[in-house]
Amino acid sequence: MGSARIDAILLLGVLVLLAAIVAVRFADRIGLPGLLTYLAIGLVLQSVVHFDNASTAQTLGLAALVLILAEGGLTSRWSDIREAVPAAVLLATLGVGVSMAVTALLCHWVIGGSWRLAFLLGAIVSSTDAAAVFSVLRRLKLPARLQGVLELESGLNDAPAVIAVVLLSEHHPQTNPALIAGLVLYELIVGAAIGGLIGWFGALRLRKVALPASGLYPLAVLALAVGSYAAAALVHASGFLAVYVTGLLLGNAGLPHRPATRSFAEGIAWLAQIGLFVMLGVLVTPSALGDQLVPALAVGAVLLLVARPAAVAVSLLPLRYRPWRRWSMGLSQAMFLSWAGLRGAVPIVLATVPVTQGVAHSSKLLALVFVLVVVFTLVQGPALPAVARGLKLNRPGEPDDIGVETAPLEEIGADLLQLTIPPASRLHGVELFELRLPKGSSVTLVVRDGVGFVPTPETQLRVGDSLLIVATANTRVEAERRIRAVSRRGKLAGWYGERG
Repeated sequence: MGSARIDAILLLGVLVLLAAIVAVRFADRIGLPGLLTYLAIGLVLQSVVHFDNASTAQTLGLAALVLILAEGGLTSRWSDIREAVPAAVLLATLGVGVSMAVTALLCHWVIGGSWRLAFLLGAIVSSTDAAAVFSVLRRLKLPARLQGVLELESGLNDAPAVIAVVLLSEHHPQTNPALIAGLVLYELIVGAAIGGLIGWFGALRLRKVALPASGLYPLAVLALAVGSYAAAALVHASGFLAVYVTGLLLGNAGLPHRPATRSFAEGIAWLAQIGLFVMLGVLVTPSALGDQLVPALAVGAVLLLVARPAAVAVSLLPLRYRPWRRWSMGLSQAMFLSWAGLRGAVPIVLATVPVTQGVAHSSKLLALVFVLVVVFTLVQGPALPAVARGLKLNRPGEPDDIGVETAPLEEIGADLLQLTIPPASRLHGVELFELRLPKGSSVTLVVRDGVGFVPTPETQLRVGDSLLIVATANTRVEAERRIRAVSRRGKLAGWYGERG
């Protein structure tokens, strides 16, 4: 390859990246999911770039998913998802199985085809997409446990889906249920163990080693996360589960330069998302998409209205009984879980697996999955805020985390939070000392009508005020709970038994 060709490829790549950044800005303003703009750019590029290698697309897609899952683990707070672990694990295992079975049975009846293709389709669309979930849900103000369930589920359920698709795509698919269950358990348990071991060891060493430049810490963290995927894959365990667990441990280990590491991981994940969706847009054949519109609508309706609700209902059922009742979820939260099972790049990447294995009619399956993802992303994604409001699950008064790389904050182990007091919040009229924030947390700045000032204990809060809050790591959760409680019940929240 000559230098001129390399230069042309680099220029095209830069132009695509800049176009994607600008496009997602406009898409965000009108509520359109960013992944659709990337897919559209890929479809447009087909007039310039010829790419139809499903095997290469699969390899690059899996690599991009590794980076996206690593960022998901690194940016998830353990305090937010700790209470979500039982429900998320059930959804990521039992829920995937239920969704796959229900989708396969109904799709075989609705659109016909072989049972193998039906179960392949069910497995491909059974997992939610981490990139779609992380990018959409983190802009909503949801209860911490509900958001934690959705984020953790999307990070965990790729592994069972990948295992099912690979097993069903083999030339002689395994049919022994006991052997299949054993393989799945082995991959999940060993993958989680490898991820936990590498995450624990990496955190231990990075706390003690003094690297010569701060920029080396984000590189080391990302290398450990990707290394856990490779280590697990070498022993035929779940690399996706390993990389997510490693990221989760490293992201919550209090490592040096944590904000810089988080920002670096977010940038890499954005780059991976853009490259992944643009590549998938270039891969598909537009002429084949039209024929799959009706089947895709039928499969998507089955998935959204039957399979996903059934998976949520069955998965949450054990949590209604002792001793797991403390982790149970209400009807409105279960309904939101059913609607928020977003699909994105993962199903499209998984649909390339049977293509590379030569499964009959797999190219039609890839086109069907592509159309399904596009159509139902348009339906589900923009509707999420309205669904949250309709189910009364939105929490507009929740504090936001502000990622700031400052040495003093890091030395004292503090976080910077921002809160805007929404209409109807009981924080209106509360004097600052009546918040009774825990020692180690403090409101340091109030911005009112565009003017900032340092508050006094007697400053009375108003609707529309923006507060800047500094909280040490060990008081942050308690401070958030107190703010949440006062926002709901006012200054006497504790008297009414409201603990946030």
